[in-house]
Amino acid sequence: MRAVVEWMDARERLPGDGMPVAAAITGRYPPDSAAESDPTAAVTAAATAAVTATADAEDAAAAAGEQFWLVMPMYFTTRHISEDGTEHRNCFVDSDRVVRLPYGDGRPCAEPVTHWAELPALPGMTVHHVLGEGVDAALEGAWAEGGKAAEGA
Repeated sequence: MRAVVEWMDARERLPGDGMPVAAAITGRYPPDSAAESDPTAAVTAAATAAVTATADAEDAAAAAGEQFWLVMPMYFTTRHISEDGTEHRNCFVDSDRVVRLPYGDGRPCAEPVTHWAELPALPGMTVHHVLGEGVDAALEGAWAEGGKAAEGA
């Protein structure tokens, strides 16, 4: 299957409530260093970083870990309650229930969503999910069609 993806800027437009999406997120991986396995090294590294105010921005970024921008499947919701009881509004949630916020909306987020795109429908269908007794029939139908998209999908 080939699909054309139309990316939406999360600063300008958000998906509908409950919509499954491909979400482009950005952030930084944890730094690779001895500090990861040695707690004292972590404290020493943090203290050294705090005192070294003259380090240029590139050195500081490297110390913070490698920056990334990647795509993950998520769903968007207008209201999500985390396991700890925290209420989140207008957020993206991944399969591990990690909440990510739209980039640039003013709320702090270590890995904000910069862009999102609607996921394609299931093979041979115009919907994103089938539940219960309809699953077997939907699978059989998709396999009978060779996984081709439904007309007008």
